[in-house]
Amino acid sequence: MSQSARITGPVVYREGDGPNITIPEGPIEFQESEFDVTLSWSEGDTRGVTAIPLSDFHRYLAARAIQVEGQPS
Repeated sequence: MSQSARITGPVVYREGDGPNITIPEGPIEFQESEFDVTLSWSEGDTRGVTAIPLSDFHRYLAARAIQVEGQPS
C-alpha cells in the first residue's frame, strides 16, 4: 500500500553507474518492501519512479529531506 510524503530537501538516486539524479521537491508516493522503498513523483508532464535502499530512505527521513504526511514536522 502506498503512502504520501513530501520531498523537502536534497534526495538523490542513481540509474546504474550513472550520475546522481535529484528528485524534485514536492509530493511523492512511496511503498516500502523488506529491502528497499519505491518512490514515485511527477514533475510537469513527466513521472518518475525509482527504488532506493531502505537504509537510504531512513537516512532521508532522519535528515527531514523526506517528510511523511500526517507525521509531525
